[in-house]
Amino acid sequence: MYLYTPDEIDRERAHHQAVIQGADNIDAKRIGNLGELAFEQFCREYLPAELWTWENEEAIRRCNPESFKGHDFEVYGYTVDVKTSRDVSAFRPATLLEADGKDDINVMVWHRDNEDGLILLGWERTETLRSKVDAQEAYSGEEPEKLAHLAARPMNEFHELGPNTAHMNQKPQNPYSPGDRVVKGGDDEASVAVVIEVLPPEKDVSLYGQSMEGEAVRVAFPNMLDEGPGDWRTIHPAKFASYCADQDIKLYTYKHTNLAYAENPYVVGDYVFKTEYDDPDTAIVVSVSDDTHTDRNVDVVFQKQLDEIDGDAGYIPPNELPAVCGELKQYSYTHDALSFADETS
Repeated sequence: MYLYTPDEIDRERAHHQAVIQGADNIDAKRIGNLGELAFEQFCREYLPAELWTWENEEAIRRCNPESFKGHDFEVYGYTVDVKTSRDVSAFRPATLLEADGKDDINVMVWHRDNEDGLILLGWERTETLRSKVDAQEAYSGEEPEKLAHLAARPMNEFHELGPNTAHMNQKPQNPYSPGDRVVKGGDDEASVAVVIEVLPPEKDVSLYGQSMEGEAVRVAFPNMLDEGPGDWRTIHPAKFASYCADQDIKLYTYKHTNLAYAENPYVVGDYVFKTEYDDPDTAIVVSVSDDTHTDRNVDVVFQKQLDEIDGDAGYIPPNELPAVCGELKQYSYTHDALSFADETS
């Protein structure tokens, strides 16, 4: 069995996609999405990337409605449906067939109550489920009530369906996640960019006419995000890909090895706070200096200063901040004395 622990990005995407889908039962749809993410992680680490496809990959990554295909994955040419439940009785052969007997294989994923851990219990061919149901119906005795049969072959036996990959582990090495601030590696004057989405290694990405090996990272530059209809900094990073697709914001694709974390990640408009304070006030970055001769390279004004001159100041577009803050006292800090304030909704 394999344990999958969803991170904050996975949980937020799973939930928001369920909302956008318009599911009658948001909780059930979110849990189903997490089950697909669990099996996707298994495939990414242990199965050849070119021999499997996740039908809902882009829908969940970009929080869009699904295509309503009858199956979730295709692996080695087999159609695979992922069944996720807290109630293990859902994995009885007859129950699985009643839910969906059309796909070649069912994968069974059990989740904990708070959805912070999911276990891939196993998988089974649909034809084997039918055989087991037929055998149970023909059995002359009574099945013990306290010992119900569950269908599950061990997950590691999934390898036997395709090429010999028993010792294969292709866990992606990409360190970046949506919301990270990055720069192009080796470029001292590179502009800070925001990671929008990370394409999985099974996604065939062409960069400058050549196929890219490994994960591609798509970024957007803050000034382009600022041109959107609202304050993108209040959007959860898990939804950045959906937001950029909806607003047609241009994305740039890089090989993850060509990027580096930004040493000074701040740009005009960012919400920050001073880390050494016990109860810090939220501040807004109004300028960032590239001057190497000064340590205090980030200038801010505090939100309460803006509220004092305009009640609840609300959102001020970054290009308007210099004019609005011209008469206000500004405070200068070193970038490593600040942290991002969580303004996401």
